Amino acid sequence: MRAMLIVNPYATATTPAGRDTLAHTLGSRMDLTVEQTTHRGHAEEFARRALDDGGYDAVVVHGGDGSVNEVVNGLLGRPDDPPPATQPRLGIIPGGSANVFARALGIDADPLRATAQLIELLESGAQRRVNLGVTDDRWFLFNCGMGIDARVVAAMEAKRHRGKAATPGRYLFTTVVTFLRNRADQQRFTVTVTDRDQTTTTLTDTSFAFVLNTTPWTFLGGRVIETNPTTSLAGGLGVFASSTMSVARNLPLATRLLVGADPRAGHLFRDDDVTAVSFSSPTPLPTQIDGDFTGDRAEMTFGYRADALAVVAPAEQGR
Repeated sequence: MRAMLIVNPYATATTPAGRDTLAHTLGSRMDLTVEQTTHRGHAEEFARRALDDGGYDAVVVHGGDGSVNEVVNGLLGRPDDPPPATQPRLGIIPGGSANVFARALGIDADPLRATAQLIELLESGAQRRVNLGVTDDRWFLFNCGMGIDARVVAAMEAKRHRGKAATPGRYLFTTVVTFLRNRADQQRFTVTVTDRDQTTTTLTDTSFAFVLNTTPWTFLGGRVIETNPTTSLAGGLGVFASSTMSVARNLPLATRLLVGADPRAGHLFRDDDVTAVSFSSPTPLPTQIDGDFTGDRAEMTFGYRADALAVVAPAEQGR
């Protein structure tokens, strides 16, 4: 078996010793090429190279969700392009702070245990095809957002650039502070949702919204945060949209999310299985894709493609 291991050495949970151990373990079981990223977009370049080579059975990424997103976009190309004739299987060894996509797939959060799990699955020939989200000209894996969550992502990226670790406590603190600082924000945008029956719902007074390709929305350490509990990698998109930034109205909703109760509120629109979503704002607002800040945008459109990606992962529970 021939595989490429793409490593992000700057990911939160990676260390030189850990990376060496992973590479040695994988290299003892397969013909392994190791590549380390040095800049944003580099993982996508390596994945595209592996695809163009045509001789790799698998591409394994050791990094966070952003690195996995880049590798997927490198393997698949633009969503509107014809799909590759052959596609290496994607393997993931978590190395970030949340690792939402890997954990949604049932991959162990511990890098060493995930490596052992990956080897077993690769050698058995296991693979699974999952749906992927599409936004504009890119694939997304688990969620996108406009408004407050994008502001939180931008704030966390700034802290990481200053050398601060992306710990669960820091994420929670940053989320609370960012929400309080922007609670008087009156910028509104329109969310348009198309459901399975092709019925369109238009929300004209949205304060913040997320679109999901799977659950959970994120992890806070070991705690699962599920905004759309029945959205899955085998179904349509989930949408979660709030019409207010009021602390008094959002605090009970946040509490329900933290304790794992069904997320509901009078100011909340939620659907866990839709076919398309769009955001439209009169002025550009902060956006994020798979936990990476993607700048200010006035428009975003979302869809999904069924069975778009072959992943090395355990069989989906209950299927």
